[in-house]
Amino acid sequence: MTLLAIDPGTEQSGWVVLDDENRIVSSGVHPNTDVLTAVREYEDVAIEMIASYGMPVGREVFETCVWVGRYIEAASEPDTVIRVTRNEVKNHLCGSSKAKDPNVRQALIDLFGPPGKKSAPGPTFGVTSHAWAALGVAATVRKLERKDTTT
Repeated sequence: MTLLAIDPGTEQSGWVVLDDENRIVSSGVHPNTDVLTAVREYEDVAIEMIASYGMPVGREVFETCVWVGRYIEAASEPDTVIRVTRNEVKNHLCGSSKAKDPNVRQALIDLFGPPGKKSAPGPTFGVTSHAWAALGVAATVRKLERKDTTT
């Protein structure tokens, strides 16, 4: 089944669609209202969930929480939407919650393949910005792991 994974934001959200064979079908960063419309088209939806790490938060975090709720409610099966925290993504892909965004991005490139370039696009070509975080959510939900190529 195709999976729509979302990295929610206050005004825009990153998203990625994986097919049954865990290939990236499409990805992007679009206004939240556009992503909200797209959520209705998918049975399998996963979203990065806000988690408390003991630090004070501001308006942006609460606004993102509102969008998480709107996405879940818009899903065709709201009770089946999978919620994944950023720490779960970091631990799954990098083995540590201390991993930073560049570490997560590199782990995703190792898993799916390099972006390549316009004249020779690779498997992650077109994945940009917050769509990388959405791809991390998708990889975590699908429990994808990098194949060990050492002998």
